[in-house]
Parts: sequence; structure tokens; C-alpha cells
Amino acid sequence: MTSATERPLLFLDVDGPLIPFGSSSCHPQTAAAGSSTFPDQGNPLLKRLDPGLGSRLMALGCRLVWATTWMEEANEAVSPRIGLPRLPVVEWPPPCADESPRGLHWKTRHLVEWADGRPFIWVDDEISAIDRLWVDASHLGPSLLHRVDPAKGLVDADFSALADWLRSVMLR
Repeated sequence: MTSATERPLLFLDVDGPLIPFGSSSCHPQTAAAGSSTFPDQGNPLLKRLDPGLGSRLMALGCRLVWATTWMEEANEAVSPRIGLPRLPVVEWPPPCADESPRGLHWKTRHLVEWADGRPFIWVDDEISAIDRLWVDASHLGPSLLHRVDPAKGLVDADFSALADWLRSVMLR
């Protein structure tokens, strides 16, 4: 993994993985850092961001890409709070008649198209078995669809799973 084009992509959702929904999920450092450094931009959930997540995500060595309905706002409101640079943003197609199999997440097809055969990880809290089956059948490169518990957000076990998968891809 020496160049940006060779690094696996990591498609990253915000709500659930980075902003957990559990009642005890607010990271104590986050509230202090968020309140003194950044305006809340009208979204109190931003206080739930763990400022250490950015460095942990960067350490994975992937090409990080926002895959969220936050779109460009993720670069404005989320990236600076967790120490990430501006990231590319997946632009979602306009809603249309859905020809997808029943139960397939609305992001799945578009992420596979965006990856264009490159290895990728998709981190989201809404991934299902149908998404995994569809990606296995439709994507030529290696992929990991990693579902995060939305009550907890990204935790140590998630980072271990991502790192293990990346090591296995490197050995191929």
C-alpha cells in the first residue's frame, strides 16, 4: 500500500459509527473539546464525537471517504472535531425507482460502483446480510462490510476487526 490509488477505500458513515446513539455514549473529552473549540452548528449530537477517532481511522492506512447523508457537511462539522482532513464525499444519486433486491441498503449499489473493483471497507450501522451477499456477488475486489453497533459507535473491537481485515488483504 504505497500509493493512494493502491490503498483500500474506507467508506465511513457518521450517524451510528461516529455519533453513537446510546445514552451513555457521550465521550467526556468530546463535550469539553466541542464546546470550547467549535460552534455546535445547531446539532447537539456533535458533542458525542470522540476526538480520538480521527487519528485511529487515519492509522488504518485506508483512503477515507465520507459515505453519509451528511455529505459535504461531514467535512465542515465532523472532520475538524475528530482530527480528520477534508475527505472525498460520495455524492448520492437522486432517488428513483428502486430496482434493488428487497432489503438491499440504498447505499450499497452506489458504493460498489464508486469502489470500481478496488478493495474497500464500508463502516455503517445499517448493513445487513443482503448487502453482504449482494456485494460478494457484484464486486470483483475484496470488501468488508462492517456493521457498527449504533448505541456504542466505533469501539476497540471494531478497529481490531478493520485492522485484521486489512492485514489479510495485504497478504493476498
